Amino acid sequence: MTKSLPSPFDIETPSGAEGWQQLYKYSNLFSDERREYEESAFWFQDSVHWPNAMTPWDTTFFETSLSALAQFSTRHFMVPPSNGIDYRVLNGYVYVTPVPAPEDEIAKRAELFEERAGYYYQNWDRLYGQWLAKVQDAIHQVSDLRFEPLPEMEDMSVITTGAGKGAGYDLMASYHRLLDYAMLLNQYHMEFLNLGYAAYLDFFGFCKQKFPSMSDLSVSKMVAGIEVDLFRPDDELKKLARLAVDKGIEKKIDADDVDGTWQRLEADQNGRDWIAAWHEAAEPWFNFTNGTGLDHRDKIWIEHPEVPFGYIIDYIEKVKEGAEIDRPIGDLHAERDRIINEYRNLLDEEDVPTFDNKLALIHTVFPYVENHNFYIHYWAHAMIYRRMRDLGRVLQHGDFIDDVNDIFMYQQSEISDVLWDLYSGWAAGVEPRGVKFWRPEIRRRRRIQKVLEEWQAPPALGSAPKVITDPFTIMLWGITDESLSKLLGTGDADDDGAISGFAGSPGVAEGPARVVTSSEQIHEIREGEILVSPLTSPSWAPAFAKIKATVTDVGGIMSHAAIVCREYGLPAVIGTTSATSTIKTGQKIRVDGDAGTVTLLD
Repeated sequence: MTKSLPSPFDIETPSGAEGWQQLYKYSNLFSDERREYEESAFWFQDSVHWPNAMTPWDTTFFETSLSALAQFSTRHFMVPPSNGIDYRVLNGYVYVTPVPAPEDEIAKRAELFEERAGYYYQNWDRLYGQWLAKVQDAIHQVSDLRFEPLPEMEDMSVITTGAGKGAGYDLMASYHRLLDYAMLLNQYHMEFLNLGYAAYLDFFGFCKQKFPSMSDLSVSKMVAGIEVDLFRPDDELKKLARLAVDKGIEKKIDADDVDGTWQRLEADQNGRDWIAAWHEAAEPWFNFTNGTGLDHRDKIWIEHPEVPFGYIIDYIEKVKEGAEIDRPIGDLHAERDRIINEYRNLLDEEDVPTFDNKLALIHTVFPYVENHNFYIHYWAHAMIYRRMRDLGRVLQHGDFIDDVNDIFMYQQSEISDVLWDLYSGWAAGVEPRGVKFWRPEIRRRRRIQKVLEEWQAPPALGSAPKVITDPFTIMLWGITDESLSKLLGTGDADDDGAISGFAGSPGVAEGPARVVTSSEQIHEIREGEILVSPLTSPSWAPAFAKIKATVTDVGGIMSHAAIVCREYGLPAVIGTTSATSTIKTGQKIRVDGDAGTVTLLD
């Protein structure tokens, strides 16, 4: 089948979004200077991580994470077949393309990778311990940053200590340090990530070589039942639900009345004990959001307690019913061990040590693949967003912006100029230009942003490859030759009433669908429904106590949605491309997580 993808240069600006390019760095845009390369590459929308049009400052994490991904592939570990990912922004949406390593360098890179990655694999526990320490130190450094309005007069201590500098310098220096930490944390983000995937892909390739008919799902089951910190926020919610029932204060918790909840709990010792347990869990585990952690519009649990309160109330009902709310670790381990032993016993004797060694490496390194989500995507990014809102309050106090979140409508580099304007006006006691300049400009940008949010981004651009072979593209993003063909087609269900995707998590379930296209709709999920969504976030895990199964439009067998569903024992079909446009809320469907199909029963 010959595929035709639109050129990125043929995509028109939506009416009303003219000038959108000014919201993003010039280097992130498709451009005539690079047209030959950009039209020859295969670009797909990264809706797994950035499903919405980005606001200007949110490109900070997009740029630092994807550049670090390429850096560690190409400059650190010399991953043999891959130079990582290149990226662009089009009408506010993220497009990425895998960059293959030059073929004539692959053999040499393989030797270098064996040496460099091998050192990490052999010293994993020590290096991972160092990683945890340095990531937490950087997060605490961000937490310690302070952004305060410039004072009417410097404190006398500035005089008596001979400080020789003032609040204006501190304000700008703190913002620059914040940017440094944002980049540093995303350097740490990618230090281990490629190695975790590479070890899995090596084991995956070995299994496929020895057992060509072995399903991808069978391979993934061999690493099920992992103990990772990513699940701690959900575990803490369960503990708080059980404590509320034990203390008899469960009726005092109301997600629609946060202030009243705190007041009612403060009224007696049992409530105060529960509050103390809340605070003990909140730092760090409730530096979690209702989204991917890559968008400032996600609701951070600490700042929006109504979100975790809603989950706690759901768990309270389960506890009172006597239902099991913990992950089925025992079942996952039993199935994992069964599959491992089944295939191990089929191997020739000389292949068993290789199988055992590769599998042992996977069990050692794979927890990082999910743990980085909590430490970087959630805790680190949440802390940076919290400090950015503090800076927004400074600009609000300085009369530059109306709303604290207007800070995210600036490009990262513009804020340095804005702070200089604020500082120089404060220093001389005159009105900065920004007081009159920025409000209409922010309003213009918000109008553009609103139009971009309503625009339907094409799933892929450029030149479609004959066959998609990049393993990361297939396993993380779920981009295959078949899924690309579907994306370019009608998106309708197959003739037999089935929608196909990846077998993401085993099991079969039937029930009414609940189509959720935004994290704001999570509260709409009802008991016994099947979640149908463009993608799911690890932070949606508490809602899994209600649902029977999950179906997503995007993602591959090793996407976070697939991993989380396997860990919670829920059937899942991932990367269907068309589920949310085909299935309607209330429609009865059957999800076959073993076959990777969704059948419309109505």
